[in-house]
Amino acid sequence: MQPAIVDDHRYLSFDLWSSLMCESYAEQSLAIGTEDKWRDWADALLAIDIFQSEAVPSPHLYDNWKNWAEALINAVNPRN
Repeated sequence: MQPAIVDDHRYLSFDLWSSLMCESYAEQSLAIGTEDKWRDWADALLAIDIFQSEAVPSPHLYDNWKNWAEALINAVNPRN
């Protein structure tokens, strides 16, 4: 199983970032999210098996999607 990789969210709208993530995990049939329901979309992303083996943060601990996305990136992307 390949490691999870999360696209950089900086300078992107939620719609664009979620669509990039959907493209990356197309085989999982993840739907593009909307910013007003970002936590629901994040829960669906985290239900993908590749993310379940990572120490990913719950979106319910964050006030906005950008802070959660940064924490998600820090949890799953390889360090150089």
